[in-house]
Amino acid sequence: MKPILKLYRGYANEEELIVMGHVFRPTTKQEYDFQKKNFRNARSVIRMFRIKTKPNASVYLHLGTQKIHTKTLDDGYFKFSIPLQKEFGHGWMDYRVSIEHEDEEIVTRGSFLRPFEGKLGFISDIDDTFLVSYTRNPFRKLYILLFRNLRGRKIFEGVVPHYQALSTAGRNNKQEENAFFYVSSSEWNLYRFIIDFTELHDLPRAVLLLKDIKTSLTDFFITGRGDHNHKFEKIKHILEFYPHLTYTLLGDDSQQDPYLYEDICKIFPINVKAVYIRQTGKRKKQKAVEALRNMETLDVATCYFEESSEAIEHSKRIGLIH
Repeated sequence: MKPILKLYRGYANEEELIVMGHVFRPTTKQEYDFQKKNFRNARSVIRMFRIKTKPNASVYLHLGTQKIHTKTLDDGYFKFSIPLQKEFGHGWMDYRVSIEHEDEEIVTRGSFLRPFEGKLGFISDIDDTFLVSYTRNPFRKLYILLFRNLRGRKIFEGVVPHYQALSTAGRNNKQEENAFFYVSSSEWNLYRFIIDFTELHDLPRAVLLLKDIKTSLTDFFITGRGDHNHKFEKIKHILEFYPHLTYTLLGDDSQQDPYLYEDICKIFPINVKAVYIRQTGKRKKQKAVEALRNMETLDVATCYFEESSEAIEHSKRIGLIH
């Protein structure tokens, strides 16, 4: 049996390229089929959280004439953070990574984003921001994850036209999409599901930044919960990596998004143009209202909305989309 090489979407600026992935131990189990239903779906989801990673495995990045070598960390994760030595274009581009198994080279292709200069960046949460997840009710959230397959999961009404309009906002050429990032407290285990879900619903192609992979059944029952410092650090990293982009942050009030975004606005007082927070309960949260008011004192346009149609109208009103 061969080890499994998984790649995630990478990203680059004018000087540096970052690509990442995991190496997993060989397995006889079939890859998760997101079309399965009921208990078959549940069994496949649980299997994703029992996967075994391969530490200290040699991994090679093929970039032009370069072949760059690194090794996986203890959890099977690898990350290449390397200087760009030649001029690349902008938009989405391909890259190759390989591992060696006995006398065979296993090659997988991925893609990375290099945003167009001087344009817009959008950073969106996933659960209960565009994917209906019931984060406020952990037991219901687990039930939906286990017993609803890809097509059984719901997206909030109006999200797709809003995100599609944001993707081409300010563009003369509609093919030149703005930079999108999906940052979540979900783990890398759910990467393939999130990619397939966004493609199924025609959401903008985005770089995903998720939490460390989980490899035990115990971890499964606390998926997406716990410390949210990961999200803050990932968002902060994006703004530092692309300081010339103007950002819009999109999240919800089910967890910590309003307060994480408030801190981001304080650290980057000229980079954030707008913040959108989805209302997930019957009433607006007073602490979230106060956080958004505080952001407005920093000249950030804010929208605390229940229906995506409200967010669309707000985006038009502030000139973000037309």
